[in-house]
Formats: sequence, structure tokens, C-alpha cells
Amino acid sequence: MAAALPLALYIHWPFCVSKCPYCDFNSHVREQVDQARWRAALLADLRHEASLTAGRTLGSIFFGGGTPSLMQPATVAALIEAASRHWALADGIEITMEANPNSAEAARFADVAAAGVNRLSLGLQALDDEALRFLGRAHDVREGRTALDAAQRAVDRVSIDLIYARPDQGAADWAAELAQALSFGTEHLSLYQLTIEPGTRFETDVRRGAMTPADPDHAASLYELTQAMTEAAGRPAYEVSNHAAPGAESRHNLAYWRYADYAGIGPGAHGRRGALATTRHKKPENWLAALDRNGHGLQEERPLPPQERAGEALMMGLRLAEGVDLTDIAERTGIAQDALVDRMAVDRLAAHGLLAREGQRLAVTPQGMLLLDGILGEIVAV
Repeated sequence: MAAALPLALYIHWPFCVSKCPYCDFNSHVREQVDQARWRAALLADLRHEASLTAGRTLGSIFFGGGTPSLMQPATVAALIEAASRHWALADGIEITMEANPNSAEAARFADVAAAGVNRLSLGLQALDDEALRFLGRAHDVREGRTALDAAQRAVDRVSIDLIYARPDQGAADWAAELAQALSFGTEHLSLYQLTIEPGTRFETDVRRGAMTPADPDHAASLYELTQAMTEAAGRPAYEVSNHAAPGAESRHNLAYWRYADYAGIGPGAHGRRGALATTRHKKPENWLAALDRNGHGLQEERPLPPQERAGEALMMGLRLAEGVDLTDIAERTGIAQDALVDRMAVDRLAAHGLLAREGQRLAVTPQGMLLLDGILGEIVAV
């Protein structure tokens, strides 16, 4: 049952030095940030959410953003200490911080590790200086490698992010870049195809004809190349875009994909608390104002009907190589197993090798992952 799964905690730091042209996350550029005020505000938001989830065990903490490595290490330490007071911490709790490879942030890795962070997720994004300039990144390859070395010295668990299927990126170029990334020895890699998100500068460039995205067929061939290379290197895909050595999967992200409860604090953070969906105010100033008024940054607590919860559990869980247990989803949501998926569609897609069915466990095959969105649209019945 969902209540038996450990709770995950997400803490959003909304500030960045600059806005990347591909990014549609809730990130903001401000000339100055009052660190003391933000520390107090995050602690207050955390305290409120903890009061509503008393008695739960915390399985993971994730500092995301924005650029949370811009937080003062003292703030990181205060939040981890507060979480340990509000909840029981699972043995070997995973505490992750997203970080950029800029020199000033890399200099803090040892300090945030001392504060309790035991996993760093490093946004390298590319291993080519021209590509980094195209992506609007503030670091070069040399700086990225230095930051990676610092991360691997600071903590035992390191993940790196790379963006591929960039315009004019050939298969040989990506194969060489990915081989280099795999040689770094990190236990986890998040490998994302470049997508053109609404409201980003890249969307404007595409609309104006100033940029041409990768051809979908070419992007698909790069995806297949990625799966083959990571599998051969002992870093197989356990989710559409995430690869790890066995046992090194991101426990925090697995909580999302396995549809466990998670508390989200900070501007724009989302959460799932039982049958409620929670949303915080998105703009930093509005979130602070809500805290001043109410003692928390909540904008909405919305009841989730059983059908919506079942649909979310299917949509998230089928991203995973392990797939979903239909019996478990039925028990957690009260929706009958027969009503969860279109059985005829499942049988048809399984016959084409796109789905695998074993008892009540359903999974999308590696071949099917290329067509995931279409498959979900066909089989999810709730």
C-alpha cells in the first residue's frame, strides 16, 4: 500500500545565475537573494508539511531547482537537520543535490557533503564547448571535468546529466561523447533528448526559423544507440532517460515513478499527500508572501479522484523498465484491475513486441519505449 512506502521530500530552490534557452523549469534570476530569509521561509514551509505527514519515514531528500548548489551550505544543513527532527529517517537515506559545474559551486561540494548531502547530480549537459555555448551554459568542458572530480571526491554517489539529439549532432559525435561520459565511472546518468518546450527561447528560435530541431527519425536512432551503449557499459536504462548500475538507481525519482507520496516545499513545488495533490505558489515573491500570511507556501490542495490516481500511477510506472503491478494499483486506488487498461490494446501491442505481460505485471519493452506516449494513450483506460 502507498502508506507503507517511505515518504520523499523535494525542496525547490528557484534561483539561477542565468536562464538556459531550453529550460522551462521554475527558475528565476535575481540580483540578490536574502539567504537568511529564504532559510527561515523554507524551514517554515517544511514544518507545515511535516505537521501533515507526522509518523511517516523519510526515504529521500532532493534539493532541486533552479540551482540549489547556490544555497549556502548552512541552509542545506539546517533543512536536513529539521527533516531529521520532523520525520524518522530511513536507514541509508538518499540526500541528493542538483549542481552546476561552475567553479564557485564546485568549491562548495565538500561543504554540502559535510551538511549531509550524499549524492550529487551534476548538470554537465554536454562535453563539447561549442555545444555548451549553444545550450547557454556558463561553464566549459574543462570546468565541467574539474567539477566532476570535485563531486566524486565529495560524495560516493554521483549522477551526470547530458542533453543529446542537438541540431546537427551526428551519430558518431554522440557515440564519442557518450563513450567519454561512460568512462567517467559515475554510477548514474540522466540522458535527455533536447526537446523544444513552450515559453523557452529555443521555442522562439524554432518559430522564427533560426533553429531546426533534430529530425525525429534521427533522434530515434540516437536513442537506440544510447540504449545499446549504456547497456554494454553496465548502465542500463531503468527509466526512459535514466541509466544506472544495478542498485544505483535514484531512490528519490523511483518514489515518483512508483507513485509513492512525496512532500514538495519551496516555490512551485508539487506534492502528493495521500489522495491530495499539493501545489506551492510559483513566483518566489508570491510564495514568500503566502508564507508571511499563512505560515506555508501552499497555493492549492486538490483532492485526487481514484480514477486520476490510477491513471497517474500507470503513466508514471510504465516509464520504468520494471513496469507496474496492476494488482497493486487496484488495491491502492480502489479501481478494478479490469478497468485500468484496455486489455485488447495490451494484447495487440504485446503481439508486436511493444509490451510485456507476466501475470498482473505489465511493462513497456525497450522497443516500445520509443513509442511510449502513443502506447500510454492506447492502453490506459482510466
